[in-house]
Amino acid sequence: MYKVLTLNNISLSGIERLPRDTYEVASEIQNPDAILLRSFKMHDFEIPQSLKAVGRAGAGVNNIPVDKMTALGIPVFNAPGANSNAVKELVVAGMLLAARNICPAWDFARNIEGDDAALNKQVESGKKDFVGFELPGRTLGIIGLGAIGVKVANAAQKLGMKVVGFDPQVTVQSAWNLSAEVVRANSVDELIACSDMVSIHIPETETTRGLFNASRIATMKKGAVILNFARAGIVEGEAVSQALKTGQLRGYVCDFPTNLLKNHPGVICLPHLGASTGEAEDNCAVMVSDQVREFLELGTIVNSVNFPEVQMPKNEGVRLAVANSNVPNMLGQMSTALADAGLNIIDMINKSRGEVAYTLVDTDQSVPADVLDRLKSIEGVLSVRVI
Repeated sequence: MYKVLTLNNISLSGIERLPRDTYEVASEIQNPDAILLRSFKMHDFEIPQSLKAVGRAGAGVNNIPVDKMTALGIPVFNAPGANSNAVKELVVAGMLLAARNICPAWDFARNIEGDDAALNKQVESGKKDFVGFELPGRTLGIIGLGAIGVKVANAAQKLGMKVVGFDPQVTVQSAWNLSAEVVRANSVDELIACSDMVSIHIPETETTRGLFNASRIATMKKGAVILNFARAGIVEGEAVSQALKTGQLRGYVCDFPTNLLKNHPGVICLPHLGASTGEAEDNCAVMVSDQVREFLELGTIVNSVNFPEVQMPKNEGVRLAVANSNVPNMLGQMSTALADAGLNIIDMINKSRGEVAYTLVDTDQSVPADVLDRLKSIEGVLSVRVI
């Protein structure tokens, strides 16, 4: 029986992917094999020694101590693309809100007083303050062409916008799905110089934190709009505030309210609604539950943020899953330990990602405890599991 601890409410659609006859899933459980979560902050969480996998029902993993998990040989799974349509729709809505000044106009209309004749007079007098612009013919720059960025690009194209994209690490899958009309920029600076609106779809890392600071915003087209549905730290709030005051920016639409910006003219702050649809929550939960289940039952790794993708058809016999540091002669030492015990290797696959590697080995018979101990004692081995 596999035990799965949930640190947040996980959609029932995902929980149902874990069969009740082989999985025990609960918000309070001892010695879990896996953890499923959404926004729970794990950085101060005591990691159970039994833990083998962590599944984040969403894309970002800032709330998970990924480096710590890697050192323990624990893959962290996420659900890239599962919420992409939800975020895409919100980005499109954000573009329309900003282009037509809908939020301040709505606020104006809600607060006028008097009888209908007086209201009508104030409306006709006040509407000139909310003149906007139309999207066709405008240029949208997209930073990050993953699952979300590609959907945003294609949707903007259908709205008649010109689209420029920048992503030095775009995948083959994303490239196939991206409209051929999207123009490739060679840098962030090249992209923002020609964009009326810029939409950000990259993770927050040491290199992207503060990417949109005062100096970079100063090089944007005057009156541009920034849309940030990625992470708050990518855009510096003080720089946005000052740029709005000078007119360098026309607007800022984001999913991350702060005291500095939430009541700022020209800013639309939403309460982290990017993936807040029932469909997105279901999709994320199903994807990550399937990935965690395949890892526990087969050792398969798909959509891990810290381990390589590894898949191998299951053969008859016993499967070993070994996580280790990516250093020379690891496979040789593992093979020698199995051979010395008279175990025949039916199939094997080894993949690496940065400083970590992962190996699946199918043997023709059970692996004795002393052999497992020998494998675990190899310097650089992070975890060994019999499946």
